[in-house]
Amino acid sequence: MKLITPHLVKVFIPLVFVMTVSAGLVYIAVQQNFRMNANDPQVQIAEDFAAQLSAGQTLNPINPNLDVDMAQSLSPFVLVYDDAGQIITGSGKLNGQFPALPAGVLDSVKKAGEERITWQPQPDVRIALVIIRYNAGYVAVGRSLREVEQRESMLGIQVLGAWLAGLVGLIILIAGGEFIFSRYFPQ
Repeated sequence: MKLITPHLVKVFIPLVFVMTVSAGLVYIAVQQNFRMNANDPQVQIAEDFAAQLSAGQTLNPINPNLDVDMAQSLSPFVLVYDDAGQIITGSGKLNGQFPALPAGVLDSVKKAGEERITWQPQPDVRIALVIIRYNAGYVAVGRSLREVEQRESMLGIQVLGAWLAGLVGLIILIAGGEFIFSRYFPQ
């Protein structure tokens, strides 16, 4: 009895394709959900600060003595820029200093009113950053993506494991089905 037949290959390849596309869609959908949710606290904080600053309130709620080390901390941080893009105050620092935003980001925010970006100010630091324009400048709020990226890595392992288990199960089902049909329903 021959278990690998052209018929089995014709059935197996399309099913593997469907499984692969399905696994890819699951990964992309969940990964994007992880990443988009990483912006939620920053959006709320940035909108609140921008509204307060636009209403003429002082920067007192931002404690400049509270330094969030962007390379180590998971805490959200705030950076406030004037209309020319110069830092006024903030709580997020990298290597003891306020890091410079990527070129062109504030120009984009000036046109759109808001930007949500993934910012990598140095190789080992990735930040989910939300920047909102207010009447006299910009409010940028960010936090580390370290935990989100760890979840994404675990998700990749889980989806790969499920795909491999599904592949093994598919092989067993097709080979077992072929064996049963050839034995009990010979042609």
